[in-house]
Amino acid sequence: MMEARNISYNVGGKGIVQHCSVQVRPGRFTAVVGPNGAGKTSLLRIISREVSRYAGEVLINKKNIAGLRTDDLSMLRAVLPQHTTVNFPFTIEQVIEIGRFAHKTTREHNNAVIDDVMQHTALSDFRGRTYQTLSGGEQQRVQMARVMAQLWDQSSHPKYLLLDEPTSSLDLSQQHALLGLAKSLCQRNIGVLAILHDLNLASQYADEVLFLKQGSPVAYGPVLGVMTKSIIEETFSHPVEVTYDAWTNRPRIYPLMARVPHAIHEQIKQYIYEHAIDR
Repeated sequence: MMEARNISYNVGGKGIVQHCSVQVRPGRFTAVVGPNGAGKTSLLRIISREVSRYAGEVLINKKNIAGLRTDDLSMLRAVLPQHTTVNFPFTIEQVIEIGRFAHKTTREHNNAVIDDVMQHTALSDFRGRTYQTLSGGEQQRVQMARVMAQLWDQSSHPKYLLLDEPTSSLDLSQQHALLGLAKSLCQRNIGVLAILHDLNLASQYADEVLFLKQGSPVAYGPVLGVMTKSIIEETFSHPVEVTYDAWTNRPRIYPLMARVPHAIHEQIKQYIYEHAIDR
């Protein structure tokens, strides 16, 4: 299991993450949701060891990540950031091969892994293409294949995939394709932690959800336990309705139009009246 225990993180005297704990279990999908500025990405950067100065501890398979060698950590967890830039004219295969750099395996084995993940991500028809010639969604799929190649080898030790808003620039089909790939990795004894903006995507794919607001946890637990009207409205300060899908029994979240307070409504009417061209 990968576990963040009582994490607090301050920048310039401001609390970015406060007393936050979360567990990423092998074979399980955990989503982190919350409004902009809630501390979601900061928490992921701490868990991935991109940030080193914080209170609390992060454990991976019962070992503190602070004491692990970089290569050893890379064998256990992979990170897909929100944006990835490739400045050189690499082919798709070369980008995916970056995920194999920490592995002390043969060229033949690495090529077999690359072939496997390209088939798994429906990239085989793009073989030999330069990364920059792909669409944004196709590039994100290549990056997903890269982190999959990093974790692909079978092992007696659980592994973990950390995703930072992986669907933010994808269309509807691509969003579900990428999260479906992430979910499928749970079958390989891999735990997934994903920061998601879309509550309905979190509801569909996650097993557990952590709600963050202003750096602090609001709720954390199984989807059916925490995807409730009261918790969502408390976290996002916006009215919603929650129903349940007849096929999956998963929550469906419907944001409602915000109600304008009567006093503000009257001010708007008065402004329109005073500034109307033809009145």
